[in-house]
Amino acid sequence: MMGAEAAPCEIAMTQADLILTRAHVMTMDPQAPWAEGVALAGEYILAVGSASEMATLIGPKTRVVDVAGATVLPGFVDSHCHLFLGGAELSDLDLSGVAGFETLRDRARAFAASRPGAGLLVGQRADYAILSRAMRRQDLDEIIADRPFILMAADHHTVWANTAALVAGGVLHGAVLSQGAEVVMGEDGLASGELREPPAFNPVVDLAGKARASLGLSTGDEPNPMPSPEERLADLELLAAATAHLAAQGITSAVNMDGNLYTLELLQTLRGEGRLSLRVQVAFHFRPEMELAMLEKASRMARDWQGDWLRAGLVKLFIDGVIESRTAWMLQDYPGQSDQRGTPLFDPVRFAQIAVDADQRGLQIAVHAIGDASVRTVIDAYEAAQNANGARDSRHRIEHIELIHPEDVQRLGALGIVASLQPAHVPGAMDVPLQPTAGCIPRDRWADAFRCISLNAPLAFGSDWPVADVSVLRAIKAALTRKPWAPGLSDERPDLAAILGAYTRGGAWASHAERRIGMLCAGNLADVVVLGGDINAVAPSEIDKLGVAMTICGGRITYEKAK
Repeated sequence: MMGAEAAPCEIAMTQADLILTRAHVMTMDPQAPWAEGVALAGEYILAVGSASEMATLIGPKTRVVDVAGATVLPGFVDSHCHLFLGGAELSDLDLSGVAGFETLRDRARAFAASRPGAGLLVGQRADYAILSRAMRRQDLDEIIADRPFILMAADHHTVWANTAALVAGGVLHGAVLSQGAEVVMGEDGLASGELREPPAFNPVVDLAGKARASLGLSTGDEPNPMPSPEERLADLELLAAATAHLAAQGITSAVNMDGNLYTLELLQTLRGEGRLSLRVQVAFHFRPEMELAMLEKASRMARDWQGDWLRAGLVKLFIDGVIESRTAWMLQDYPGQSDQRGTPLFDPVRFAQIAVDADQRGLQIAVHAIGDASVRTVIDAYEAAQNANGARDSRHRIEHIELIHPEDVQRLGALGIVASLQPAHVPGAMDVPLQPTAGCIPRDRWADAFRCISLNAPLAFGSDWPVADVSVLRAIKAALTRKPWAPGLSDERPDLAAILGAYTRGGAWASHAERRIGMLCAGNLADVVVLGGDINAVAPSEIDKLGVAMTICGGRITYEKAK
């Protein structure tokens, strides 16, 4: 693998291609945390130092950018996102912040009028409480009845569909599904409109003609049949739009938490065309219905994709759903729901076997675990893998950790488990309201919900885009300004340095890439973000207004704000 070891040979020169000067450089390098400038040559960082040192590296072709005191950082690492799906959803109706029937009706009808030929009308990022009560297909029929119309919850674990969509998807009369998924039935014996988890809603969502974009997430498999040249070109444009969208947020590396060989090949095509705006690690999604032998595909991906721009080697699994739909797996009953604790998507014994096998192959594991029973099961599995295979620098991860039992907190750090968290997911912090999430967690367990600094584990931050807004600056603001839900609860806010670390050095470390990215130092890859001002000089509540002025990945400017 090409990495930092090769860099000194590549930058054996005295002149820079690009210099950022008069900056407040936060290098994330503990040995030299601050500087005034960064010089780039080719794909690498040539030097980091004072403005006078930068001046000595100016040649006739050097571009010098005076950033006038703005913050310069290592390029942000989004440690959890869904690129292909996010690109596909850029053209859907965005319902962020929409509440109330009238507002929903007006936005949806205007959207429908603008897309007369769409086979399925999709509203994204719908709040569970958008109507302040349970949504039914009849509510959506009242808005749009003559065309298939669905709302996707922001967390992508629940869909609400009108009757036309349920009929077109073949689920109006219910469906026999795998464990943990449900077509919720109404009192009239027909589907109520609420579809929980992908096996329930995929037949409806696929009506949009974007099934390939969600294939890595829904099945973990390859397209069959393979796309036509026209379809492949359309998919390329979706991914190009997605990577450009992230670059505009200062992101230079992303962990794509679903994927397949098709996704990697599309990204490689973009790379060859000079249109790949960031580095991507693509996970192999191991689904519950897969046989253990399917991990050989993950091993092949890890062997074949080891570059600085595109890498594999990560296995992603879901062990439960989400709190809001009560599909997260809990150690105790949901409030007011006797004997309802959610259901695991994997039998715990089988799950441990998968973890042991993946670990033995040298693969890294990342598991979506929301409820405290799920988190405990994942910790148990990682411990079983270590007992079976011996300790190694695995950096296995748990994604989300929205509820954890106090007895399990210490085990995270002891086993070296990465806490992969999303500041935008914390109810009340950004776009997610406090309810219904808080009401689905027993009141005496609120102190164990959405922990951050008290996890005492290595942190890596991400967005989960398109589940949440991909804006890093908005997420930084959310992490700094989140408040305890009630008096007496601990303050889980990291300080600014820790948050920036989780988006740079921490994200790089969590991906085994700390020798190449995550710090601004000579020889590292030239991944840099320039903010629109000094992040240390503005109030936390104003950080999102700074904006991104420039993003550089591999020495190439991938985003520059128009003057």
